[in-house]
Amino acid sequence: MDLAPLIEGQESVLTDKQKQQWKEDGYLVLKGILSSEEVENLTAVVDQMYEDHLQQPDVKPDAGLDRRNVMEDHDIFVGLMDHPATFPIVLELMSPYIHLSMSEVIVRPTDPEGKGLLHTDGGQAMRQIRVSESSLPFQIKFQYFLTDLPEPDMGNFTVVPGSHNRLFPDGGFEDGPYIPEALPLCVKAGDMAIFPHAMWHGFVANRSDKPRKSLIYCYVHQCMRAFDFEKPSPELLERCTPRQRRLVGDIGEWKAGSYFYSPPDQVDVMLENES
Repeated sequence: MDLAPLIEGQESVLTDKQKQQWKEDGYLVLKGILSSEEVENLTAVVDQMYEDHLQQPDVKPDAGLDRRNVMEDHDIFVGLMDHPATFPIVLELMSPYIHLSMSEVIVRPTDPEGKGLLHTDGGQAMRQIRVSESSLPFQIKFQYFLTDLPEPDMGNFTVVPGSHNRLFPDGGFEDGPYIPEALPLCVKAGDMAIFPHAMWHGFVANRSDKPRKSLIYCYVHQCMRAFDFEKPSPELLERCTPRQRRLVGDIGEWKAGSYFYSPPDQVDVMLENES
């Protein structure tokens, strides 16, 4: 996968080694992206969401949490969509003609009998689409880790390096994320993984005594629909900066082709310093 051409005013934030790994392995792990204070604050909000979830009458005590469109839930999730440490990477990998497709909170509790999961993103159609080596990514996801995962079998996010250029079998794999090529990522809270839709990825069982917590933000090209929301609420738009409003789909009055041809100020809005 190629990188998007740098736009005027944008500097490359990836090293040559990272660019090569992105092209060959199809994923990156960036260390210490979130500060300890950010991790602490995000964890406090996620813990409260998880506690509230477990209090619901139809939720089992050992249930996990997979909550979508969390930007609507709390201001702390709004700032992550264009975080100053990560949004320049979005632009470098994707171009400025993008929007946010998904914001997600994941909590994977202890589940020693779990089999984990290995898949690609996007359902039946996207599973059959693999971009060429000279193409921009179809979509990218940023997964922020809020839990130290020093060893495997802790519910680790798992990837198959280089698989983004290969067809994922229709029936999947009987061994799921435990196939020999799979790599469970051992990371620290504050680290982040980046991967495209075609990467074979998932998670292994959590055989530790603590839940694994993470956040996922997904970016797609402006001509694609969002995954976990139809349109932002007026309340969310009021809390957003101009760039954030654009990222959640505020492109002005609809007209034919408006989702394919970005507004004239798209580049300027994506490069704004406000975050």
